[in-house]
Amino acid sequence: MSNNSDLFSKCYRYEDAKKLQAMGLYPYFRKITASTGNNVITNGKRQVMIGSNNYLGLSHDPRVMEAAKDAIDKYGTGCTGSRFLNGNLDLHEELEARLAKFVGMEAALCFSTGFFVNQGTIAALVGRSDVIYSDRENHASIVEGTQVALGDTIRFKHNDIADLERVLKNSREKYDGALIVADGVFSMSGDILNLPPIIELAKKYNCKLYVDDAHSLGVLGTHGQGTGHHFGMQNDVDLVMGTFSKSFATTGGFIAGKADVVHYIKHKARPFMFSAAMSPASTATALKALDIMETETQHIENLRKNSAYMSKNLKQLGFNTLNSNTPIIPLLVGDDATAFAIAQYLVEEGVFVTPVVRPAVPEGCALLRTSYMASHTQEDLDYALEHLEKAGKKFGVLGVPENTERLNKIAFDNFGVHATL
Repeated sequence: MSNNSDLFSKCYRYEDAKKLQAMGLYPYFRKITASTGNNVITNGKRQVMIGSNNYLGLSHDPRVMEAAKDAIDKYGTGCTGSRFLNGNLDLHEELEARLAKFVGMEAALCFSTGFFVNQGTIAALVGRSDVIYSDRENHASIVEGTQVALGDTIRFKHNDIADLERVLKNSREKYDGALIVADGVFSMSGDILNLPPIIELAKKYNCKLYVDDAHSLGVLGTHGQGTGHHFGMQNDVDLVMGTFSKSFATTGGFIAGKADVVHYIKHKARPFMFSAAMSPASTATALKALDIMETETQHIENLRKNSAYMSKNLKQLGFNTLNSNTPIIPLLVGDDATAFAIAQYLVEEGVFVTPVVRPAVPEGCALLRTSYMASHTQEDLDYALEHLEKAGKKFGVLGVPENTERLNKIAFDNFGVHATL
């Protein structure tokens, strides 16, 4: 007879979050009771929000909100079924056609979440005799897709072209098909995929290239079309993935590529086939956000102005920002405890910021993940800077030369980043 144990025993033993709660340092599930996008109310206190992915600030644009309300009036609150059955709206097909044109692909397919896009697409395409080459800093949804896929996965060092070629040279001939997959803008470090040499390697080793533009859409490219457009190489990318939960101000996601490939995914990706369709309100929101992105460049221009202002000033204060050139500006603080303590201090001072600790980053590489929006006012940004500086000094991240040297070494050893001011 087997030595059975209680399935829930691991749950009873789990103490990590409870310890943080007891210390008053638990940074997750903060209850937001009101929001204007760039400001929120938590515990009755106004917070400048610098922990959001609402890059273009469209979540509270009156035109976007009105489009969602109109869709509810016409279609109701939900589709109550999958696209295969009773949930396929004309709005879904309109959005897909518009998205494909926007990113320069033949066709697109919308899923109910961005996570499902990566999970479903990768698993549908990669068979037992195929291989995935995945950047080590890829988002968890990509990792999930590689775990569900039947083929093998080989990871390469983050944004390291030499290491990618090394693993390709050592393994590519062992497999039939191959897929290189990477984020366009990496969600924690904020750095941009080194796309041109990856395209060269994809061609040299007969691989297809999949770029996750979740944090690139609305951020890179003249109108925010993503990483391929940023480099002027959109025709060399085989698949573009995007989410609606960032610049598109709602929920959902899409995959775009050649029409036959998208048609195959449409009939093989289980998270698409067996999930309810995107709601009418979310679909209409994404359509209206796309209208604005296509016609009004002032939003992306203001995003870049705000991001550059914060990057310059945070570096001048002495923060190690991993040299990010996007609206995601990480502040390297080192250990997890310091990240939790600073995040709690900032929330009490009216700045909503997110700590990032292991396993999202390597041990000893804890970050404060700050991110900025087109809708932030100068007052918002200066308030955040004032209190970030106070927090940095209070907890020894700023003004302590030996700590600065230590963090610079951590940045180089783990992210390959030289300190620059």
